Amino acid sequence: QVKLVESGGGAVQPGESLRLSCVASGLTLEYYVMGWFRQAPGEEREFVAAIRWSNAYTGSADSVKGRFTISRGNAKNMVYLEMNSLNPEDTAVYYCAARRSAVLRTAAKDYDYWGQGTQVTVSS
Repeated sequence: QVKLVESGGGAVQPGESLRLSCVASGLTLEYYVMGWFRQAPGEEREFVAAIRWSNAYTGSADSVKGRFTISRGNAKNMVYLEMNSLNPEDTAVYYCAARRSAVLRTAAKDYDYWGQGTQVTVSS
């Protein structure tokens, strides 16, 4: 059974940083792309960043380039999202997702498995 569990969310002030973690079980990540998405109230789920596990190739949304970094952990089956220079527009529930393919995609419909999400709130 595939399971994705996110952690690391919280409430921070503008300009601060957070690191989100996702632990995956029940799948062989070598064959997957792992992604982070976010969803604000009343908005559609949007792509944040993704990483091809086999060679660590990454892609990210323009809105987070230069501020957010996706990476895979040294520990098996861990994916991270390092978020710097957070602003109120980054407030959302952040989801970890897995896509059984080597091709990065930015549409939520192209991902096969999802975590339960972790809340990130940026406010002064």
